[in-house]
Amino acid sequence: MKLVSSISASVGSIVASLATLTCCLPIAFAAALGTAGASAFLFKYRIWFLLLSVALIGVGFWQQRRARFCSLKGRWIGDILLWTSVALVASMILFPQQIAGFIADHWGHQ
Repeated sequence: MKLVSSISASVGSIVASLATLTCCLPIAFAAALGTAGASAFLFKYRIWFLLLSVALIGVGFWQQRRARFCSLKGRWIGDILLWTSVALVASMILFPQQIAGFIADHWGHQ
């Protein structure tokens, strides 16, 4: 049960951080039209998505620490997902335009 909640906190933070890029990722023309409408709505909540990401990472670390106090063995996949979410969220906070440009250049032209 603890592993599932730890993984869900990591995955939730990754999804929340990726949601901040919705204004910059037109994958196809039809998706661009839908994304343009969604980006106007989601851009207002960008800071909240980033705060939610950081909070979920904090919950993940707290659950991981609490599990170790209870002598529960953590799974390596939970550790990998937690540190991956830290790297992704930190990069989304520090370099949002560069990441959006990279994704648009490599996945936007199909």
